[in-house]
Amino acid sequence: MPYADVNDQRLFYEDTRDGEDVIVFSHGYFMSHGMFDAQVAALRDRWRCIAWDERGHGQTETTPAPFTYWDSASDLVGLLDHLGVEHAVLAGMSQGGFLSLRAALVAPSRVRALVLMDTQPGVEDPEKAAGYDQLIEAWVSPDGPPQEVVDTVATIILGPEYADAARWMDAATQIPPATVRQIYSTLITREDDVTPRLAELTMPALVIHGEQDLAIDVDTARWFADALPDGELVVIDGAGHAANLTHADAVNPPLEAFLARV
Repeated sequence: MPYADVNDQRLFYEDTRDGEDVIVFSHGYFMSHGMFDAQVAALRDRWRCIAWDERGHGQTETTPAPFTYWDSASDLVGLLDHLGVEHAVLAGMSQGGFLSLRAALVAPSRVRALVLMDTQPGVEDPEKAAGYDQLIEAWVSPDGPPQEVVDTVATIILGPEYADAARWMDAATQIPPATVRQIYSTLITREDDVTPRLAELTMPALVIHGEQDLAIDVDTARWFADALPDGELVVIDGAGHAANLTHADAVNPPLEAFLARV
């Protein structure tokens, strides 16, 4: 299976390998590279598509040490180096967007464009963070997460009516509690708001956002797209936080149109 040894991690990735135009997909919290299957299927005849599992997720083998999204950004750049990719479009959903933004800040010459899905440059809202703290404490209980907690997390990430929610939540419940705490600490304690540095990101950027996103509201996406020097916004009607997964038929056309322009 394809692994890359980067920064003392063993990163799992999938790579279609065909094409000079490269796009790299970075997933959200509790998810994995497979959440981009619909995008890879739509693009692979024209783009080389790389999707990877971030620290603490999927099939990546992760050290137990604390890490930041700057470390994850370094992982992403290291994966590009491993694969011999000089320039790529970086596409990230939620925490995948956090690390893609940081990768673009530390290595702008490597980034052809950004696709930022249901993400933001700032830190967590304190009220939401307090609620997430309670959910995670319940999630890592000795008997495993109660079903009502699993259902709540599924609604936050996937929306209330996603037919395949159980498959994704079943995978999330298999993450060891220590790893859940590790990746949650990275998510919730990020104190480096990169909003003041958005002017540095002069590459084309597409902001895609679910209209009913419960984790990051659509008004945040509107000012985010406006704050980017070359940003545009697409709002996905009826979609929640993981719009690219739950509403791929609505996400793929504007994504393909954007990529055709860059």
